[in-house]
Amino acid sequence: MWMLVMFDLPVVEAAERAAANRFRLSLLDMGFSRAQLSVYMRFCTSHAQVQTYCKQVEAALPKGGQVNVLQLTDKQYERIISFQGRRKEPAKKTPDQFDLFG
Repeated sequence: MWMLVMFDLPVVEAAERAAANRFRLSLLDMGFSRAQLSVYMRFCTSHAQVQTYCKQVEAALPKGGQVNVLQLTDKQYERIISFQGRRKEPAKKTPDQFDLFG
C-alpha cells in the first residue's frame, strides 16, 4: 500500500515558510520521498502502518494550509501514468520486500 501526502501551505511570511519547511523535513524523517513539489509518498506494508504514519503526519501539521493524505493499493500505484517533459516514463513497480530493507 502507498501513502501520498499532498499539501498546500502558506509561505508568504518567514514564520509560515519555516513551518512549511519543518513539515516537509518531518515527512522526510518519516521515510517519505518527494514525488513533486508538495507531494510526498511512502510505501507501507499494511493498513496499520498507514494509520501509524497518518497519526505522525497529523502531529507534524503546521497551523495553516491544507494537507491531504491519499492511500493507494499496489495495483493502483502500478497504474500511475507519469511523464517527464513530453516523454512517458515506464510503469511504476511496487518495490520488492528486499528492496525496501536492503
